[in-house]
Parts: sequence; C-alpha cells; structure tokens
Amino acid sequence: MSSTFAAWGLVLNAFVWGVSWYPFRLLEAEGLHPLWSTFIIYALALLALLAWRPGSWRALLRHPLLWLLMLASGLTNVGFNWAVTVGDVVRVVLLFYLMPAWSVLLAWALLGEKPDVRALLRLLLALIGVVIVLKTPESPWPVPHTLPDWLALMGGFSFALTNVLLRKLRDTPDEARMVAMFAGGTLLALLTALGGQPSGLVPPLPVLANGWVWLVLATSLAFIAANLGLQFGAARLPAATTSLVMLTEVVFASVSSVLMGAAELQTRTLLGGALILLAALWAAWPARTTLRNIES
Repeated sequence: MSSTFAAWGLVLNAFVWGVSWYPFRLLEAEGLHPLWSTFIIYALALLALLAWRPGSWRALLRHPLLWLLMLASGLTNVGFNWAVTVGDVVRVVLLFYLMPAWSVLLAWALLGEKPDVRALLRLLLALIGVVIVLKTPESPWPVPHTLPDWLALMGGFSFALTNVLLRKLRDTPDEARMVAMFAGGTLLALLTALGGQPSGLVPPLPVLANGWVWLVLATSLAFIAANLGLQFGAARLPAATTSLVMLTEVVFASVSSVLMGAAELQTRTLLGGALILLAALWAAWPARTTLRNIES
C-alpha cells in the first residue's frame, strides 16, 4: 500500500509541474512576469519551510556543495517556468527532458561514473531527437534560435545537475537540501528579474492586486504539495520507477497545452520527442532490471 501512495505522490508532483504553465500564463496576463511569479512562489515556500525547520539553513555553512545545489535548482526554475510561459509548451518540455542525456555527462564529471556503451547510445539517441525538434523551417541549422529554446535547454541541464548533486549530497539532512532548492528558486528568479529590468526584458513587479495575489498563493501551495509528493515517493520507490513515473509530466503538459491551444503538435516534434523519451525510458530500464535481479 505504501508503494501505491508513493507512486501517487510522484504523479502529483508530475501533474503540478506538467500543468504549471497555465497558472504562470494567467499570472503573466495579470501583469506578473514568470520570474516575479517564481520569486514570490518560492519565497513563500521557503518561509513556510523555515517556519517548520528554523535551523535548517545552518547546514549551508557546513556543506559548500549545497550552494551549488542552490544555483542549479534556481536556474532550473528560472529556465523552465519562463520557457513554458512564453514558448510552445510541448517543445519546451521535450527540450527540458534532454535531462537524462546531460546526466550521463555530469555523473561522469562529478561522480566518476564512466558511461558504458549503452549510456553513450542513449546520449546519441536523445541528441538526435533534439536535432529533429530544433530543426524548424525557419532555422537553417538545428540549433536553439528562440529564447524559450535556450531557456528549456538551460533548465534541463540545470535539472540534471540538480539530480546529480542530490545523489552526491544524499547524506545531508532532507530539510537542508529543500532549503537550498527553495532558496535557489527564490534568489535566482529575483536576481534575473532585476537584471532584466534595465533592458526592458522583464517589467517591474506590479502592485498587489487581487487578480494575481490569490493565484500566487494557490500556486505556491501546489508547489509545496508537489515537493512533498516528490520527497515521499522518491524515498520509497526505486530510482528507475521514480524516473518512469516522472515522465508522466510530459503527458500532462502535452495533453493540457494542446487542448488549451498553447502548443502545436507537428510531425517533427512528435518524432524528435519520441526519440528523447525513448532515451529517458532506456535510461531507467537497466536499473530496474538490476534491482529485480537483486531482489530475486
């Protein structure tokens, strides 16, 4: 029964992230840029966490890698939340889920886990999928050519770095890692928003208005619930199972955005996306097989 609840906790997390593009777009329509939305949402979550565990921030002084986790998590949220607000949601999510390919390279560099032939083949498969997704009729070369493309790729790379760092920091207290991640989302969104104001890329923070305050509060609660679901599920299920369940985020994002007209499904996107998702599924398969052999 506990494994069932754990799986549903992961599905909750995937659902919140998969449909998060919608509240962010509603907030933007109210004059609140996604960077300001991210800042406020994560600041509220951070304050709630510090109220629950007041001394959890002290671990940042004892574990310098938590600062790198803070940076990686912050860039993940800045990239993903901004990209899904201004770009084609399906395209953004697919580019973001190049994450398993980045993980191969980062785990090699930071954890000393040298990739085998299968890992390199998965990396190649994912990269072919990205080339297909990026090659549009408007671009002569399959390279990122829009802000959402760059943001999605940056977010996916940062998310991969976040996952690798979480593995490296697995002996640190859970609340310390959560503080680092929420603080990263808060600080990076704030700094990026302030940095984008002089050029006009990011408008100033609007005055408080009922049109967006309550939506921000509700979204913040949803992200807290999603994080709790992730913590509960990931701690009770094999990593391979967690990876597979989390891929439902692609389904939630794709279905919701297509139904609401925020994305367009093209043959190129479907083909490239299939290769990217196949690489992600393949990445989970060996671990699941190994686990089954150990249990038997």
